[in-house]
Amino acid sequence: MTASFKPKASLFALMILMFGCLLFYFSASPFEGRLNTSLWKKSHPMTSADQRELVQVLRNASMPDRTVILTTLNDAWASPGSVIDLFLESFWIGEDTKKLLNHLVIVAMDEKAYGRCMSIHPHCYFLTTTDVNFTAEKRFMTPDYLKLMWRRIEFLGQVLELGYSFVFTDADIMWFRDPFQHFNVADQLVIACDFYTGDPNDHKNRANGGFNFVKSNAITVEFYKYWYMARVLYPNSHDQAVFDIIKHDPAVNALGLSIKYLDTAYFGGFCQPSKDMNKVSTMHANCCVGIEKKLQDLRLVLDNWKNFTALSTEDKILKGSSKTSPWSAPDKCKSW
Repeated sequence: MTASFKPKASLFALMILMFGCLLFYFSASPFEGRLNTSLWKKSHPMTSADQRELVQVLRNASMPDRTVILTTLNDAWASPGSVIDLFLESFWIGEDTKKLLNHLVIVAMDEKAYGRCMSIHPHCYFLTTTDVNFTAEKRFMTPDYLKLMWRRIEFLGQVLELGYSFVFTDADIMWFRDPFQHFNVADQLVIACDFYTGDPNDHKNRANGGFNFVKSNAITVEFYKYWYMARVLYPNSHDQAVFDIIKHDPAVNALGLSIKYLDTAYFGGFCQPSKDMNKVSTMHANCCVGIEKKLQDLRLVLDNWKNFTALSTEDKILKGSSKTSPWSAPDKCKSW
């Protein structure tokens, strides 16, 4: 659970504090398209060599508009037959998704994951972290899990500051169609949902940070700094919970950040599955804890997709109009 602050006067004081901090970063760290802010350097400083390597990897994988697809990987998800293999397979069997592998960067969180990545994919980056070992599976809300999530936010902020936009995707998300058709030039931050209210602009949507598109500009760079800074105020909360808090902050409104939430009809998951395979772009093993449960249910999802794509056009339309779920999953993940 996220921390609560009472009475109302304390909440008001907190907002004033956070707004003041944000204004400080506006004045002290203007956006210049490079890693020049004290916020990142105080946490996990990036050496010149690391930065050069990252820029080279991003450049090699970038689309013409400087957009990349990013996912993170540790050894627990990297072994043959594990999550990363299912993730990559989905690109191969999806509709018009194989080409997107040219723009995917796998960010390895430990040496074993980096070695596996180098053997199966052309665009890999080793994100070094000295204060924690990210090799083993990190169970939801454990201290190492929280460190892993916040390290990810810090890194994504650095990517934005280098001038690269990105789609971030958890590796337990299967890609079946090109998601870029659902983004437009005006989008700044587009994020998936565990549960969708029906309105893409409704802050009551329960966001899921496992899939998002973020455009690199001055506003999103400053938002990621603010988001990362806010972890200090909510030390026992993960990045997603903090996002759900700060998206209401006056400081975020002052930024002019626009947030759009993705419809689960197209970007579904085990929390709220897509009902029509004719629409689905991605399927996320959310609302599920434990790698073995995820693996078994994601294999079912891949099998369901293969069976669907083998159907005739007429049968696909009929299946899409059916009131029954087209997915065999969640099965093991029902007991999460």
